[in-house]
Amino acid sequence: MKPTRCLTSTASAMAFAAMVTSVPALAEDVAYEVAGEAFTGYYAQAPDPKGLVLIVHDWDGMTDYERKRADMLAEMGYSAFALDMFGDETPTETVDHRRAATGALYQDRERMRTLIQAGIEQAKQRAGDAQMVVMGYCFGGAVSLEMARSDMADMATGYASFHGGLSTPDGQSWTGDEPPVLVLHGGADTSITLDDVATLAKELEAAGTTYSIEVYSGAPHAFTVFGSDRYQERADMASWDAFSSFLDEQL
Repeated sequence: MKPTRCLTSTASAMAFAAMVTSVPALAEDVAYEVAGEAFTGYYAQAPDPKGLVLIVHDWDGMTDYERKRADMLAEMGYSAFALDMFGDETPTETVDHRRAATGALYQDRERMRTLIQAGIEQAKQRAGDAQMVVMGYCFGGAVSLEMARSDMADMATGYASFHGGLSTPDGQSWTGDEPPVLVLHGGADTSITLDDVATLAKELEAAGTTYSIEVYSGAPHAFTVFGSDRYQERADMASWDAFSSFLDEQL
């Protein structure tokens, strides 16, 4: 298994993360293969889950951060599967590694969708035919929107992006037939700017896609990442509340 990130964090971040007060009914790493390559996901399940949440990781891969979010969702009464978009042998230790890993998938959208499908299959093997919402962080937010634009869109009842990539690739478009989309974004994000948010809103509005966008003042890119210097608890909690309401509506 790939090494995972240690979640050292500030007292405020830990206070929010500590909202998980019980062990999920089921919590386990999930090893699987895609075309002979080894991948590792994570599954957490409430005792009587009311739906499934598929979690797509950010650019440093499937780590303890996604495990923590899956446990939080299990605490809320859902089952959650954090899929692996990189594979066990892909290095993610440096910024250059992460750019290479994400860049390879941005350049190969067919492989990106194959890996999404493989993760969904692993999730469905454990959660059955439960209704599903897809959510992602940073790179994972871009993957969530990729799925929403694809022929897999109807497999989920909604799609959410936390400080994720928002641009629509050449050759793709929004049709208006997509399930509802939720975008949660930092107003001080200099990686994906408010101009990018406005462009996406115009595209979704023109297509007739159902969407909601929340922007949190002063929140930088990656504002939900516990323990990082970009973490902003106010925006993290507000975006989690918005996502919780989205789950209530869609599952």
